[in-house]
Amino acid sequence: MPAPPPRVFSSVKLPAGLVSQAREAAVPMRRSVASQIEYWATLGRIAESSGLTVSEAREALAVDEVRQSEAASADPLDAIEADFLAAESMARLAQAVRQTVQKHRSRAIEAA
Repeated sequence: MPAPPPRVFSSVKLPAGLVSQAREAAVPMRRSVASQIEYWATLGRIAESSGLTVSEAREALAVDEVRQSEAASADPLDAIEADFLAAESMARLAQAVRQTVQKHRSRAIEAA
């Protein structure tokens, strides 16, 4: 398996309060401050682009994390359990996406 390409980073100025909140939230999750802010940004991007609730977006991220750890898992039973949890979660996620699409279609028809 080829190594992933190196990540490119940029610096940005963030409010000290946000960085402090990220530091506090990062500790129990064993993330760096930058990783915590990246996690929050990913959550927000998913929620905004799909109309998902925050809990549905968290669930989608958890599924992604399970899939990523699945490759590193040596125990096939862990992989099966991860697949099951992902499938269960995706069914709810897919339902939420379908409902959002239907809602936006209805709005588009009403606006036309």
